[in-house]
Amino acid sequence: MAMASLRSGFLRTALRGGSRSSVPPKRGFASSSHHDDAHETAKWEKITYLGIATCTVLAIYNLSKGHHHDEEPPPYPYLHIRNKEFPWGPDGLFEKKHH
Repeated sequence: MAMASLRSGFLRTALRGGSRSSVPPKRGFASSSHHDDAHETAKWEKITYLGIATCTVLAIYNLSKGHHHDEEPPPYPYLHIRNKEFPWGPDGLFEKKHH
């Protein structure tokens, strides 16, 4: 009986593809196959810094340009409709005082 179980153990091992090793095979991930991770990290770090510099330059350029301010807003008929005065006076709370 012991001989039969030993024989079946050898047979199972042979059918599975050889003897089992104590070290499991290294798992290969798709993102790390044949790529230099340090090179990729350095590349994206440079792209990030270039993007930050570009956005900063564009923001400074756009904010430094002057833009036109109207002295008086257009007199639309639906603006400033007052049925009664405000408790703090005839003008709005945050409007310029013309008195």
